[in-house]
Amino acid sequence: MARLFNRSTVRELAKMQVCKYAHKADHWSVIRKKKTHMDKALAHFDEFYANVYGKSWEDIRTALLQETHKYMAVVNSFSDIDRIKSELESHGAMNLKSIYETYKEHINAHRDKSKMKKKRKPAKKQQTDSVITDAQVSAIQSHYPIDCASLPVSPSTEKEDETEDKNKVKSGLQPVEMKSIDANLNEVMLDENRIVHPNAGLSGLYEFVPASKIKGMEDWILESQHYGYYKEGADFSINIEKEATLMFPQYLNIYTFEENNDSPFPSPKNGSTGVLDYYLLDGASVLPVLALDLQPGDVVLDMCAAPGGKTLSILQTLMPRTIVANDLSQSRVKRIHNVINQYVAGIGKWKDRLYVTERDARYIEDKDIYNKILVDVPCTTDRHVLHSEDNNIFKPQRIRERLQMPELQAAILTNALKIVAVGGTVVYSTCSLSPIQNDGVVGMALKKTWEDSNSIMVVKDMREALKPLRCLYKFHDFTLKHGHIVIPTLDNNWGPMYFCKIVRIR
Repeated sequence: MARLFNRSTVRELAKMQVCKYAHKADHWSVIRKKKTHMDKALAHFDEFYANVYGKSWEDIRTALLQETHKYMAVVNSFSDIDRIKSELESHGAMNLKSIYETYKEHINAHRDKSKMKKKRKPAKKQQTDSVITDAQVSAIQSHYPIDCASLPVSPSTEKEDETEDKNKVKSGLQPVEMKSIDANLNEVMLDENRIVHPNAGLSGLYEFVPASKIKGMEDWILESQHYGYYKEGADFSINIEKEATLMFPQYLNIYTFEENNDSPFPSPKNGSTGVLDYYLLDGASVLPVLALDLQPGDVVLDMCAAPGGKTLSILQTLMPRTIVANDLSQSRVKRIHNVINQYVAGIGKWKDRLYVTERDARYIEDKDIYNKILVDVPCTTDRHVLHSEDNNIFKPQRIRERLQMPELQAAILTNALKIVAVGGTVVYSTCSLSPIQNDGVVGMALKKTWEDSNSIMVVKDMREALKPLRCLYKFHDFTLKHGHIVIPTLDNNWGPMYFCKIVRIR
């Protein structure tokens, strides 16, 4: 006689049957099916950056995936400076300014053969601002071989440097007459020294288009649109001037450990003024601040300032007459306030000099007020997305935001170029390896600014100025037309950090 089961019994039996054959959570077949947002980010980078960086990508990838991330310590000028410097040096850290000046001196001496003959003994440094003692020089050179500053980053860079030395007459870009975008662009002189041609291997900016999948749910967006949108800016010509020196403000003291030393800095403590001793910042993040070339009396705008590390570094110089730290949302502005409260003593004394604002950087209208603007835009944060699921830009819900990110970045930079005072400096930066978000955005913003306002800009080629830091940073800027990029390495695992210095001359 057949047995009769009610519906609930049938459901229970079905569940038992499924459970009988289901794999446990740690089974390989279950694990294989789990694909995190971090996995998606890495797959995207493998597809895109392998085409951009070639053989270098494997080393960059390895460094990015390391849990150990290297930092530098920015000494707090509002605390006990001498004590802090002494304590950091006792831990083996060295002043970045001392390293830079030691190797710059060596490079200059090496280039001038006549001086090398006259000065057979090492010349002592004569600058009064920061005299490097023999002991300091010895300590620096023991960690950084003296030849490392003059050696190129890669074989490609070496070939470029040799060509540059042999063709000094041709190395500089001649003044270019700025023309309307409607004019015949074929007549505009191009900067052949730094232009990136399609056959140079940088396919990400010119010809690389990922699989043409349609992305998004509510708004359909071709992923290829993200890559092709800024190709147009590559046709725009811009004057480029060489810059030979990177200036270190007197009161900006930055400490780092030597190559291959990933020792963490001790947690900062409160000094006699009640604020923390130093701020830990990614070692590459100090370069956009230095590129601003801060001077006494500057009026500075940090357009996208949260969490506040770069704003704080600018404050440490004690140079700005006024500094405005801006960001878009209340939560991000709160992070800036937290940093200021932790590190700035006597904040009341700064109430007429330091302002924190909450505005959309694309629509700030304070024209001709700021002579220094830092544009550290939102980006894909390449290191962060490989280590955190939290609010990851590669989440399906943020696909449209990610693909349209270069458009947002270009709009912010364009506004900065429009409002900066004549003679003022704009430094654009990202923590992304993407040539689209970097040189692509810069090219598009420069073109847009010219079309809208006829403003004339000059891009600063800082390769010469950055040479003394090659023992600490690996620059991959020989593929770039406008800016410079620090790529992560296992020896010094900081970055990535792209930055471009632009000066408005009309």
